[in-house]
Amino acid sequence: MNLSRTLATAGRVLTQIRHDPRTVVLLLLVPSLLIGLVAWIFSDTTVFETVGPAMIALFPFIVMFLVTSITTLRERRTGTLERLLSMPLGRGDLILGYTLAFGLLAVLQSSIAVLFAVTVCGLNIAGSIGLLVAVAVADAVLGTTLGLLASAFARTEFQVVQFMPLLVFPQILLGGIFLPRDQLPEVLQAIGDALPLSHAIDALTAVASGSEDDAYVVGKLLAIVAWIVAAVVLASLTLRRKTP
Repeated sequence: MNLSRTLATAGRVLTQIRHDPRTVVLLLLVPSLLIGLVAWIFSDTTVFETVGPAMIALFPFIVMFLVTSITTLRERRTGTLERLLSMPLGRGDLILGYTLAFGLLAVLQSSIAVLFAVTVCGLNIAGSIGLLVAVAVADAVLGTTLGLLASAFARTEFQVVQFMPLLVFPQILLGGIFLPRDQLPEVLQAIGDALPLSHAIDALTAVASGSEDDAYVVGKLLAIVAWIVAAVVLASLTLRRKTP
């Protein structure tokens, strides 16, 4: 690993994104707009107070997964990745550079989403706003790293989308959004408890409701970080120079 090469990769990715206004809007604003739509749908009920924290976890996670995976795959299909890796740039440098670049965007995206949910949508937060933002950022970075992992195996943008039923949809279904996990069949509950998005939903809900202490939330945050590290390592090991 070389820090200067990692930072150079991150800078290149950020420069490319800066010249693509549609991607910037998708990354930074769409999650907040979707959260606002959910709040509007349930404006005359108390449902948003229950599902709002889960929406802060869900929408940035999905957007970061899609944008990161498609961007990385496009660089491999156009030959950019092969040219970069022919230089003194390791796979780990490349993956960490992408993670850093999209991680910085995740900080902005999650901060905007939390601020929008609290100030515009009226989501009440009983716990620490700082801790809420930290978990939301980690959740968005998780989406980034899983997107990098998916791009290492996919050959086309369509295949990337096909990875969503494998990597994303089960986490949504088993994360406790539609039904509390303790009401699921035991096998599904065990699987759901282990999935990273479940940790993010639990942590955000705990901070919003004030039902758990900070130690509980930090434990969930560390579990998310462990998944992030595992995804980065696996993506580095499986990244191909080009698409066959």
